[in-house]
Amino acid sequence: MSVIVTGSIATDYIMKYPGRFLEHILPEAGKLSVSFLVEEKQMSRGGIGPNIAYTMALLGERPRLMGTVGQDFAEYRAWLELQGIDTALVIAYPDEFTATFTVITDLEQNQIAGFHAGAMSRGRELTYRGLDPRDVDYVIISPHDPEGMLRNCAECRDLGLRFIFDPSQQLARLSGEQVLAGMQGAYALTVNDYELELIKSKTGLDEAGILACVKLLVVTRGPDGSTFMSRDRRVDAPIAPAAHIVDPTGVGDAFRGGLLTGLVRGYSWETTARIGALAATYCLEQIGTMNHRYTVPEFVARYRQYFGDAPELDDLLKIAD
Repeated sequence: MSVIVTGSIATDYIMKYPGRFLEHILPEAGKLSVSFLVEEKQMSRGGIGPNIAYTMALLGERPRLMGTVGQDFAEYRAWLELQGIDTALVIAYPDEFTATFTVITDLEQNQIAGFHAGAMSRGRELTYRGLDPRDVDYVIISPHDPEGMLRNCAECRDLGLRFIFDPSQQLARLSGEQVLAGMQGAYALTVNDYELELIKSKTGLDEAGILACVKLLVVTRGPDGSTFMSRDRRVDAPIAPAAHIVDPTGVGDAFRGGLLTGLVRGYSWETTARIGALAATYCLEQIGTMNHRYTVPEFVARYRQYFGDAPELDDLLKIAD
């Protein structure tokens, strides 16, 4: 079984300012020129593609990561391979730098952030041509270069690859026509509840109209759990309670890693949704998107604690061994 995870690959720099930005911003001055001395700085490996793939690897899969990176990616690539992620489809450009996200957060959780796309802008050069469709069970197309995402979807349709359209953060950049183009022929659309309303607004479609384009609609609803919908079926699933809430960054990506694990193994929607929920909770309990760890037996034990038993759990343990 093979899953290709296509999405952004980035390095995150997270800093904290021990004060309040608003005390240093003077709107009446008519211009802005400020500098903040930060006390903390963390470098974190990130990007939506690796975040999703990391959860799949923790659950015993070996996902194939696809994305575009720069000359500075060697150490990150080696780390991903150690986690059990296949990086053979990641293209490194020697004249680019890997995308970077830099954010400073003050005492009131206000943020000043910047994103440098770098090599991510070369995502439109990614292609599935040359791959054997018989060796690919699912492709997920997550945010990277918007033009590249739409090309990815078109190629999947042309090649007969079963794909999941996951536009999330790039919905702001996509028109209604482009969203419709991405959904056409997709096996599934994955969004959170806010993104679902945004898609409805951009396209004029309701849920039934969306399900005329895709076979499965997966909606995450924060503390209200998740919903799996097809044209003739709906499953609502709860969250997995968190021992403590630390950082929501990457939680949706972790859910998608659990979703893909359940789908590629043929698990029921009920079990798949709960695997996604628990994977998200592990991420929520740590700072950063890939700093949490668990063994499959630990994961299964916690699943049973929260949700009870499920026949697929024995399969999850067997495959992990």
